[in-house]
Amino acid sequence: MADDDDDTTYWDWMVLINDEGEHSLWPAVNGIPAGWRAVGPTGPKSACLAYVEEHWTDMRPRSLRG
Repeated sequence: MADDDDDTTYWDWMVLINDEGEHSLWPAVNGIPAGWRAVGPTGPKSACLAYVEEHWTDMRPRSLRG
């Protein structure tokens, strides 16, 4: 298995978001868990991380933002 920093593609990753606006990377082979939906790219981990870094700029849950 690859290390967390390795971009070797054993499977595709996808970016998920929940109702609080929190993002997560998830192996695409696992399907989407309850309470989450897919956004952004599906593919190499590096592309998914780049999407998260660009779009998740306020890490506070939506319910705590004023």
